[in-house]
Amino acid sequence: MIRNSFDRGPQGWCSYDYHGSIVADGTNVFILATWAGTGGVKDSGYVWTDHRRWSADTPEKPLSILPFLFYRNWIDADPIDLVGTQVNLHLRGDELELDGAGCYFWVYAHGTRWHCTSQPLQIEDGSWNNSPSTVDLLSDESQWHCSWSMDPDRPASLSRVLGDAASYGISFTGFSSEVHGRLSMDEFEICKS
Repeated sequence: MIRNSFDRGPQGWCSYDYHGSIVADGTNVFILATWAGTGGVKDSGYVWTDHRRWSADTPEKPLSILPFLFYRNWIDADPIDLVGTQVNLHLRGDELELDGAGCYFWVYAHGTRWHCTSQPLQIEDGSWNNSPSTVDLLSDESQWHCSWSMDPDRPASLSRVLGDAASYGISFTGFSSEVHGRLSMDEFEICKS
């Protein structure tokens, strides 16, 4: 369905700078991930970002950092049905200080963000995972956490968000102070499980 090998560039992946968005009078500030042509899994291309490009999204509960995110409309694509699919990816941290944070896959649509907190992503320190982290995208709200909604009294259901996903990405939540360091990603894919 979706495969980002990063062999030729960052393929639209960005970081979200919430603080920069506030300074910019509410205009969302996204910073394109940095691409490296070698050094990834099997010495392939990969993308990376660091704490200079992200900041805590304070309206989210709990506070979230969105180091990697992708909006489908950035590539002129429609929302996608992710119900019953599987995410596979490799993550690497370099001098990454999590300060208690967990790393998760999230999905966004209809003004609501859900994080798959039941399946934390593994980040290797200073090297790539031997095998990819895997997340099964099941429409079971007990396995997810709704961190934010434009209408907090009526957030979109997980099944509605997964079934019409406009955006998805990687998050840090649960930190005692903002995550610092570098996070890299390679071989991202979403496939039918």
